[in-house]
Amino acid sequence: MDSLRLFKTKSGTVISYKGNFYDFPFPWDALINRDHLYEYLVEEIKNTSTKHTAKDFMANQLLPPIGSQEVWAAGVTYFRSKEARMDESKDTGGSSFYDKVYEADRPELFFKSAPHRVAGSGDRVYIRQDSAWNVPEPELTLFINSNERIEGYTIGNDMSSRSIEGENPLYLPQAKTYSRSAALGPCLYVPSVPISPDTSISMEIVRAGKVMYQDSVQINKMKRKHNELASWLFRECDFPSGCFLMTGTCLVPPSDFTLAIDDKVAITIDEIGTLTNTVGMRI
Repeated sequence: MDSLRLFKTKSGTVISYKGNFYDFPFPWDALINRDHLYEYLVEEIKNTSTKHTAKDFMANQLLPPIGSQEVWAAGVTYFRSKEARMDESKDTGGSSFYDKVYEADRPELFFKSAPHRVAGSGDRVYIRQDSAWNVPEPELTLFINSNERIEGYTIGNDMSSRSIEGENPLYLPQAKTYSRSAALGPCLYVPSVPISPDTSISMEIVRAGKVMYQDSVQINKMKRKHNELASWLFRECDFPSGCFLMTGTCLVPPSDFTLAIDDKVAITIDEIGTLTNTVGMRI
């Protein structure tokens, strides 16, 4: 499968294609929000000179691959996620909500982040000061253009305050939406055909040099289809510059684990790369 990768950097947009790196002096939103993005970029590359090696922009240059787009998220799209949500809310009587939404026609969709709150690869993500149980959630993230077409993919970290959501499902916005509760990166992956259902997602959490959690899963374990989620999101919403949609997680650390300051979280998705973040807290 042919593909390319778009990197948003402090110096502008860089495209990686067949081992070469190209400068693209186009505004990010106008560049990515178009139909047949892969075909367009391949044609543009023919008139662009090669100017970079990976080291030129990977060191202290990467920005999250987002412009003015909103970030939304889907929940309970994997069976393991349903089990985890039911477990965290069983003592407060909210577990049946997750069982029902997993089986329902209508998926769980929620607003995750405005672009200025999104962290990039190499940045810090935050845990809330008022939450005692915090985890990362590694998710394949869709870029959907303004015409409801899935044109690209990136890696998402949907940081979650499980103690807050577990206390009451109505606290979901506070558990999910706060400064640096979302990370995207390292690039926007643009393939010539939709991403393979055999694609693997893996996550590793390291604390003081010790691996605290490590696991992987294929996205074919997801109950919902990507186009199905996009269709529901666009039913009553318009996105003039497109949007990003996190598609849910199946990698859930054990219930006795919570993130700590300076933990290192690395999320890898086949063909896209690795999103790395250090855990911090808003002061």
